[in-house]
Amino acid sequence: MAMSDDLKAIEAQVTEGLAAAESMEALEALRVSVLGKKGSLTQIMRSMGKLAPEERPVMGQLANTVRGNVDAAIKARREELGRELMERKMAADACDVTLPGRRLSHGTQHLISQIREEVEDIFCGLGYTVEDGPYVESTWYNFTALNAPEDHPSRSAKDTFYVVDNAPGTMLHAEETNVQGESDVLLRTQTSGVQVHVMERQKPPIYMICPGTVFRPDTADANHLPQFTQIEGLVVDEGITFGDFKGTMDYFLRQVFGEDRATRYRPHFFPFTEPSCEVDVSCGVCGGKGCRFCKGTGWLEILGAGMVDPNVLEYCGIDSEKYTGFAFGMGVERIACLRYDLPDLRMLMTGDMRFLSQF
Repeated sequence: MAMSDDLKAIEAQVTEGLAAAESMEALEALRVSVLGKKGSLTQIMRSMGKLAPEERPVMGQLANTVRGNVDAAIKARREELGRELMERKMAADACDVTLPGRRLSHGTQHLISQIREEVEDIFCGLGYTVEDGPYVESTWYNFTALNAPEDHPSRSAKDTFYVVDNAPGTMLHAEETNVQGESDVLLRTQTSGVQVHVMERQKPPIYMICPGTVFRPDTADANHLPQFTQIEGLVVDEGITFGDFKGTMDYFLRQVFGEDRATRYRPHFFPFTEPSCEVDVSCGVCGGKGCRFCKGTGWLEILGAGMVDPNVLEYCGIDSEKYTGFAFGMGVERIACLRYDLPDLRMLMTGDMRFLSQF
């Protein structure tokens, strides 16, 4: 019965080893030496097949008992060492166990994303679709098809990020020409190009908005950013009037800023709309009476809009005698600043959680 003696010796060895183990590392080394793949107890259990058939039940039961005892003793010693380690740390750090635990704060959606999704929900509720388009456009989609003349200041390299066209001799649109000597490829300065893409591939009726990032070579300051989020909208259908546009804008602005806010429409000029206007909403700080926030006017400029110029419809293959429409565009960062009285657009870009967690 040499095997039974070996099993008893292993059990005694473990008992002595546990008493001497003063660290988790030493305890783990002891466990591996006995219960590991090449451990002494594991080797004995693997050799059971060499015993005579009548001896196997007795030796197997004894081996299982020893294994269970060893495993239980190691686990008990591990818990004991863990308690001792915790007590030493508490004594060294002078930890106050009565203090509440530290909780990880939940993240929040960025304010710009919140407002963008809110605007999308409002227009989706009116039956609009949400469209998307490329960040890199040709001058055709960004300017020409939107009725911007060849000498328009926005085409200048001072107002547009032009990029190198790596495919010389090709155009993103067959009718475009390079009239200013600039590249025909650029980072979009507005999401209006998405409207052109939609009108080219889809016949009216069209009710859509196109939110997305746009790029302009502006110096970042309190009122400007070189990269910001714009939401533009387009409606093209039979019988669309300025009254339809006004009713849509009144509804949208009151949904965003509050039912008590008034709206105002001022004549303006945009190449792609005629007539064009700037849309204002009454100041929520002073209630329209005039204050420093609204510069004493009682009004806050929100967006530019107007009836779609017939030339834009014709550029996109839509009969301007049959269809009319309106278009509008707004900056999400501007809405955020006017809605929450933020003094500086750059606050939205810093990633300061002390600021962003408020929303």
